[in-house]
Amino acid sequence: MKKPYTVHGGDLDWAEKTFGIPKNEILDFSGNVNPLGFPEKAKKLLAENIDLVSVYPDKNYEKLRESIGEYTGAKMENITVGNGSTELISSYIKCANAKKAVILGPAYSEYERELKIAGSSYEYFPLKEEDDFKIDVDGLLDFLKPDVGLFIACNPNNPTGTAINKEQMRRILAHCKSSGIRVMIDETYIEFSENLDNITSIPLADEFDNLFVIRGISKFFAAPGIRLGYGICSNKQFFEELKEKKDPWSVNILAAFAGENIFRDKEFIAKTKKFVADEKKKAYAELSTWKNIKFYETQSNFVLLKLLTDKITSGEIFHILIKKKMFVRDASTFTFLDDTFLRFSFLKPEDNENFLRELKKLVE
Repeated sequence: MKKPYTVHGGDLDWAEKTFGIPKNEILDFSGNVNPLGFPEKAKKLLAENIDLVSVYPDKNYEKLRESIGEYTGAKMENITVGNGSTELISSYIKCANAKKAVILGPAYSEYERELKIAGSSYEYFPLKEEDDFKIDVDGLLDFLKPDVGLFIACNPNNPTGTAINKEQMRRILAHCKSSGIRVMIDETYIEFSENLDNITSIPLADEFDNLFVIRGISKFFAAPGIRLGYGICSNKQFFEELKEKKDPWSVNILAAFAGENIFRDKEFIAKTKKFVADEKKKAYAELSTWKNIKFYETQSNFVLLKLLTDKITSGEIFHILIKKKMFVRDASTFTFLDDTFLRFSFLKPEDNENFLRELKKLVE
């Protein structure tokens, strides 16, 4: 059995170095980045305004926060921005300064890493395979004891694609508020969902000042290199703490300018949502005919698969497909998952068809 690689999805430099394949030749089914690419309108505007690099960004990022507010419905005074969502995850965990945290798992490894750096202990509350990775809210509330200072969840969850709806989240937030528990919700993938209004926590930020919602532009707007993230919270004390600890110009001027424009690109947003919905429908139709694979319905642009055969593992599938220049995510490195799980994200239609064709040869 091949040993899993402990790398994040989308690390094409690592793949190039490890396997000797030029990264521009690799089809990356592991990174969950929008295959439509960075919005053309914003690309053109950035090229036309490159001289902005000679100017300091606005310390308060007024225009950027105004654009985010229009896009999300959040109040401008409740919005902060950062150098990617990762900076905001780190900043919030440090400000929360929790002795003990609970992470909804399986989960993105960065939460665990940042908690370790902050000196917090942590436990995972599992999304269970037997429940198709859907959340057991009653079980979670029992698990969130008064000694917990912070609860962290990715919604929709990475890698399962399952989501907590708004009413479930309201119950969780009310319980945490009464117990003095802060809540950090990472909505990195939520814009790909057809049910965004039913699962986003942003409207709850006014109601619960123990809530911090984080998003970024790396995935939906295909801009991981720009490093722009934003967070929504109504807790003024947190904003004062953040202002003291955060770099004054953590978002560069080109990232800010891009953000001012991409959130208003309704055509690109609608096109992406339709594209993902269409590719998801086609993938479900194909996978539902296979006997050796179980798929989990997703609220994002990636799908978690479970191997129902012992003739091959997720690690072996990864090694075979990378030689065909297809980079799929061996999900065995996620907490609670094993070598029967893998995850893929949607690329262009013909690439998705080729990927499923090659995968079928290996598992059916």
